[in-house]
Amino acid sequence: MRAIAGTTPKRGFRLNLQPALAWTAIIGLAIFTVLLVVAGAGKILNYFFPAGAFLVGVLLYFRAPLLYTGFCWWIWFLAPLVRRLADFRGGGFTDPSPILLAPYLVTLVTLVTLRKHLPNASRQGGMPFILAIVATVYGFSIGAVNKSIQAAVLGFLDWLPPVLFGFHLFVNWREYPSYRQNLERTFVWGTVVMGVYGVIQFLIAPEWERFWLTNAAIVSAGSPEPLGMRVWSTMSSPEPFAAVMTAGLLLLFSVQSPVSFVASAGGYLSFLLTQVRSAWLGWVAGLLAMLGSLNPKFQMRLLVTVLVMTICVVPLATIEPFSNVISERVSSLSDPQNDNSAKIRQGNYEENLGRALTNVMGDGIGGGGFDSAVLTTLINLGWFGTIPYVGGMALLTLKLF
Repeated sequence: MRAIAGTTPKRGFRLNLQPALAWTAIIGLAIFTVLLVVAGAGKILNYFFPAGAFLVGVLLYFRAPLLYTGFCWWIWFLAPLVRRLADFRGGGFTDPSPILLAPYLVTLVTLVTLRKHLPNASRQGGMPFILAIVATVYGFSIGAVNKSIQAAVLGFLDWLPPVLFGFHLFVNWREYPSYRQNLERTFVWGTVVMGVYGVIQFLIAPEWERFWLTNAAIVSAGSPEPLGMRVWSTMSSPEPFAAVMTAGLLLLFSVQSPVSFVASAGGYLSFLLTQVRSAWLGWVAGLLAMLGSLNPKFQMRLLVTVLVMTICVVPLATIEPFSNVISERVSSLSDPQNDNSAKIRQGNYEENLGRALTNVMGDGIGGGGFDSAVLTTLINLGWFGTIPYVGGMALLTLKLF
């Protein structure tokens, strides 16, 4: 299972545990994590996992760069589940949890890439990333002054790593075929694992999930009982899980894999059970973008693939106990007047949009945000930070077309 390997640009999912040292480190981290969970050593795992993941990430970055990118994705996928298992198995509910630092630490290894390639980044087309990094540093500086160093640092960890990882992929464009295959394999197997686990989570509500939901007291995630949860699978909440599944499910259209059927069935069902309508609309937008970028021959092939996947998924989504949850949420898309969630968001905009549009300097990152990327960006970064940050994303988007 080369879910995160991709050491050659050839298609396929053959087992290939090379380089041996890199895979030994990954398997060793996984085994020790499982042993500590079984032993009920959650408090030890709180510190072992982020430290171990960081050391493995450093090793992979220098000794197996392609494997590093897949490992980074998997740490983002699985660290929240490790956290919940550690809390349940002896650690007690820990908030904030050190385990959740693991994906940030692994991603921040790409600071080495930034240091190495930043002097030549603008000449190589990396200006969008430079603009985003400058905006993020600006938001951190304002946050450190207006709020606190701790809040600003925590906010910085949310804003900076995605830009760094994107820049890391950008500077390795010469290895695009291998990185593409690595990304496809990672997300196909990620869709299998997270999709199937998400369905199990909804049906039986494992004890560690109920323990976490009860202590976290996140009302929007549902009730801690079978058939009562909004699915978040191995991740920390339904929204990020739905975003990851959007990418994984769209990638399935371009990947020929023996596990595509399992990935589609489990992936789409858990995706619908998240009840995240913005992600559903994002999937539709992504599908339309794919259709628009293909010639007629491949458009027809994509439509046939969509039809086959629909035939596989719709029967599952229309049987109990899934149908009531999914159909109720789908029907709300056509009835926004009676949608409490939409009313709350509308009120949020009415209350904060004026302040966001007139906030030139920004409040700085850290200390929470809003259920809106627009409001969060404008209020945290102000116009001084928003213009370069959004400008960088716009430049990247234009280059895609």
